[in-house]
Amino acid sequence: MTSTLQPAMTTEAVKRPGRWLALGVLVLAVLLVAVDATVLGLATPYISEDLKPSGTQLLWIGDVYSFVIAGLLVSMGSLGDRIGRKRILLIGATAFGAISVFNAYATTPEMLIVARALLGVAGATLMPATLALIRNLFHDPRERSLAVGIWGATASAGTAVGPIAGGFLLEHFWWGSVFLINLPVMIVLVLVGIKLLPESRTAHPGPWDLVSVVLSLVGMIGVVYAIKEAATHGFAWSALAAGLLGAAALYGFVRRQLRLPTPLLDMRLFRHRGFSGAVLADLLTILGLSGLVFFLSQYLQLVQGRRPLEAGLAELPAAVGAVVAGLVAGRVARRFSVRAVVSGGLAAIGLALAALTVLDQSTGYPLLGTALLVVGVGAGFSFTVTADVILSSVPKEQAGSASAVSETAYELGAALGIAALGSIVTGVYRDFTGPAGTPAAAHESLGGAVEAATRMPAHSAATMLDAARTSFVDGLALAAGVGAAVLLAAAAAAWFLLRGQRLEDSGTEHA
Repeated sequence: MTSTLQPAMTTEAVKRPGRWLALGVLVLAVLLVAVDATVLGLATPYISEDLKPSGTQLLWIGDVYSFVIAGLLVSMGSLGDRIGRKRILLIGATAFGAISVFNAYATTPEMLIVARALLGVAGATLMPATLALIRNLFHDPRERSLAVGIWGATASAGTAVGPIAGGFLLEHFWWGSVFLINLPVMIVLVLVGIKLLPESRTAHPGPWDLVSVVLSLVGMIGVVYAIKEAATHGFAWSALAAGLLGAAALYGFVRRQLRLPTPLLDMRLFRHRGFSGAVLADLLTILGLSGLVFFLSQYLQLVQGRRPLEAGLAELPAAVGAVVAGLVAGRVARRFSVRAVVSGGLAAIGLALAALTVLDQSTGYPLLGTALLVVGVGAGFSFTVTADVILSSVPKEQAGSASAVSETAYELGAALGIAALGSIVTGVYRDFTGPAGTPAAAHESLGGAVEAATRMPAHSAATMLDAARTSFVDGLALAAGVGAAVLLAAAAAAWFLLRGQRLEDSGTEHA
């Protein structure tokens, strides 16, 4: 793939004034999404108590955001390339803040599921635009590596800020307050972004193909829904039909992109082995991690009895490790190699998850904290370097599409992970044997069991809760084992697919 950059690029273009301040605005958008993703897990026990969702509805609340965002990321990335990445970022941020209010005041499980889906529509505009703007702000490869590292570190910091801020709010206010913390971030982002962010778009993008948009959305949601339903309820006709419809739509999407003169997504990007390897590594990593992350807050609160703020602080080592690793990942990858850093990071996460297979109700914090720290360091190294590889593998005019593919892999992995690994936890949990009089609601979710225990005789409640917690931890340990296997497989795949891949050095710019 040859460069599309102009050879007469000036020093001023390479070193754009105000680029670091502009990066500060972009990382606010990342913070917005990261905080939202983490506070939901912390609020889940309170949502269970207040809205009383079934186990299936609880999974939908957790993953419908990822379903929608995965289906729309490519379309929104391509739309940003056409109408302007700054414009779509600011529109999306405004919508994200407004819809967060809708989430906060949902009064039924169905209303919250719809609100999360709408939030996915808004969220799909944010992440591809931030990475694409970084690609256009930073033309020097070493500066871009640092910028991507800061971008990733902010996402990791958001996963720490979310639980801590959410924990504080949950101890003083109702669960909906955790969604309202998006508002001040959104307001600052929009007001400052209008002034600081440069607009960028593709010069001759061609029309935005609505047929491709529909095929992409139907295909992604159909396939992910089928996997979720099959994992939860077995292979029913509805799951099979959704899967076939989704696969057919994705096949049609690929065929259409290959025929269009200006496709929504240039499928030739996948001919680049480094690009394909980085995308696959991201997808498998999140798939292996997401189920565990979704249920970890419930383990800390409902099994070990920690208060929300304490649970948020307990998850801090993962974010600290990811921030530190993300900031030095580019330098380490240039010193050693891309595949060594990515594969090593993924293997470290896999081994940390394997250590969590020994979890029980009384597991001490040293084991959990150490495992979370290793997970954070491994994720910080691997995600930062793969994002850099993806951005540097394509011409800057295609930065939006490439970023969207990267984020689609991330969100698809999250949806599949919550669906598959979450269903493992739920499936094992539902089979616990409680004392006589255990209500059906207790088998739906651990939050349901804790709530049901308040209406049972003390002895029966204690027996039921012990059985429920034991079963939940057994499911969590099994999910950690499956996640470990996925991460070790991803490490092996990255070692082969990223062979010979190098990050660019200053003074070179190629694709």
